[in-house]
Amino acid sequence: MGATSHQAGAAGRALTADRPSSIRNVVLVGHSGSGKTTLVEALALTAGAVNRAGRVEDGATVSDYDEIEHRRQRSIQLSLVPVEWDGIKINILDTPGYADFVGELRAGLRAADAALFVVSASDGIDGATRMVWDECEAVGMPRAIVVTHLEAARSDYTQMTTVCGEIFGADDPDAVIPLYLPLHGPAGPDGHSPVTGLLGLLSQRVYEYASGERVERDPDPAELALITEARSRLIEGIIAESEDETLMDRYLGGEDIDLTTLVDDLERAVARGTFHPVLMAAPAADGARQGLGTVELLELITGGFPTPLERPAVAVTRPDGSARPEVTCDPAGPLVAEVVKTSSDPYVGRVSLVRIFSGTLNPEETVHVSGHGLADRGHEDHDVDERIGTLTAPFGKQQRVLGRCIAGDLACVAKLSRAETGDTLSAKDDPLLMAPWTMPDPLLPLAIEAHSKADEDKLSQGLARLVAEDPTMRLEQNPHTHQVVLWSLGEAHQDVALERLRTRYGVQVDPVPHKVSLRETFGAKAAGRGRHVKQSGGHGQFAICEIEVEPLPPGSGIEFVDKVVGGSVPRQFIPSVEKGVRSQAARGVAAGYPLVDVRVTLLDGKAHSVDSSDAAFQTAGALALREAAAEARIDLLEPVAELDVLIPDEYVGPVMSDLAGRRGRVVGTDQAGSGRTRVRAEIPEIEIGRYAVELRSVSHGTGRFARAYARHEPMPPQIAEKVREQAEKGT
Repeated sequence: MGATSHQAGAAGRALTADRPSSIRNVVLVGHSGSGKTTLVEALALTAGAVNRAGRVEDGATVSDYDEIEHRRQRSIQLSLVPVEWDGIKINILDTPGYADFVGELRAGLRAADAALFVVSASDGIDGATRMVWDECEAVGMPRAIVVTHLEAARSDYTQMTTVCGEIFGADDPDAVIPLYLPLHGPAGPDGHSPVTGLLGLLSQRVYEYASGERVERDPDPAELALITEARSRLIEGIIAESEDETLMDRYLGGEDIDLTTLVDDLERAVARGTFHPVLMAAPAADGARQGLGTVELLELITGGFPTPLERPAVAVTRPDGSARPEVTCDPAGPLVAEVVKTSSDPYVGRVSLVRIFSGTLNPEETVHVSGHGLADRGHEDHDVDERIGTLTAPFGKQQRVLGRCIAGDLACVAKLSRAETGDTLSAKDDPLLMAPWTMPDPLLPLAIEAHSKADEDKLSQGLARLVAEDPTMRLEQNPHTHQVVLWSLGEAHQDVALERLRTRYGVQVDPVPHKVSLRETFGAKAAGRGRHVKQSGGHGQFAICEIEVEPLPPGSGIEFVDKVVGGSVPRQFIPSVEKGVRSQAARGVAAGYPLVDVRVTLLDGKAHSVDSSDAAFQTAGALALREAAAEARIDLLEPVAELDVLIPDEYVGPVMSDLAGRRGRVVGTDQAGSGRTRVRAEIPEIEIGRYAVELRSVSHGTGRFARAYARHEPMPPQIAEKVREQAEKGT
């Protein structure tokens, strides 16, 4: 923005802040491959946080890195890199660009006070990034845009700024405007002219980066003409956001508004979240310290992004839900901190990345841990005191020791054995609880089995530790199918979970086909006779019972009726018959699925004064039910889910066609605003096992859905027959 003075943070030391006003927390958002992590490296190099160019390692909140991440060369974790510029500590939160790891993105948004959207000049803006922009807009989070990959032959910065204005500034095009124009060098053999510097629209200065350091100079006439042409729109956009209502009239009247006023108004508008400047950036050349646009970006972050003091007050309650006044970002206030990420370190154990919203966190103190409303995902609520260990500032694989962490800052905390992502840390004598942020619902199931007996012994503990780290993963012990199921956000999320189980916790598991909880019922009335008569010396076994089975309405369960007359079945054995019937119903009568929604009536039977027993009549009851099933039509019932799909309007047709192909019934559509439609449908659960992956494909990554169990209903005969055949084969 034209400022030239700065003080880079020294590499190798822990950065600390003595007041919230000297902290900026910014999260980087963008699709995979947009250049976020490379930009973090460039900013760290320019700020002096590292002494030479080298990839900033992903997962900087922990010191161990999964092999799978290295193999795939992709960022899958939230990482934190603190740097210093102009005496301001900047906590840069780099988020994954893959939809499977959106939980890490949401954690970054929770911890930050502003967002920097990274878009590629060669790849454009994907639908998922547009959705995150809308989420930030809904809560008023300040945002700016940085365009990367300017070195690509097909890149076009001017065209990209136009696209940003159309997509991000749909409601107010004058609120998304570039602050700089590119300065192009001589064209290469391929005809592409590299960007070697910036033309400052406000300062009307040229900033050249060809030497690896920023060099400032006056523009030549041609450059000045380009600046002048674009400057008017920028100034009008800034003035439109100014709190000085006379400024526009003065400008239109010909008054030359001074640079200081424009910069101050720009920074205030950015901090309010009403103006979104577009900048550009590129990594430094080999051996150079400053990458293209990195100085300007650091200046915008320190001057234009809000301090933690400008964040709205945090709403808290007591752990029991009783009211408590809001807390502000005051280092002297009551301690309120939140765990935004939980990781495991092979040397120090569990490491928690925390954001301090109020008070001051000190090492080796006892805090209260409250959490956290995700019992359905395997995260038990807890309300305990814990003694924290060392406080550190992360950077790559290093952990730099901190003496304290004040309100507005972030730090890593060691030895919190009970705290999980989303939990609140507070003073032990004043326990508080923050409302958890919205986490995406894991909707892709993965059934697993232990690979060996040794793995089986460690499986329970390994799974518990796995889900403790990741609140976007849900562990289910299905009581109907008797399967252990990990619910995740996508296939990559599944792969990472299995790899972590193996490498971190030493547990090898095998994926198995996921089963849905089918049921059986009688399609018509039938009768059965159970005869269990054996004589093998001594007391024999004698029990005969006759039953009638008839179907009941859905949801009725199993109803047992006694209509025995004349004592043909002694009263003490009638409960035995019922027990045998219910036991057989639980095991199934056709394909091995539980029998439901029938009335079983005991009509008659026979007993022996010596050989009849409880066990004999249980066996007879089970045999009678099986015989009735052999004479009747048995329907398979499949679970049906209520599906709620939210998609952009342009994908309504493909999504509805896809649902129809899955035996889905669309029951309604509604306009959801912002160019989106909500599609409500009922669909068999057996058809949506992989819908989390397939909807992403159909909607180009822009669709979301929720599911809820509705009921069981009869399965079509041709599909039911295939299920029976599979059951007979034991698959």
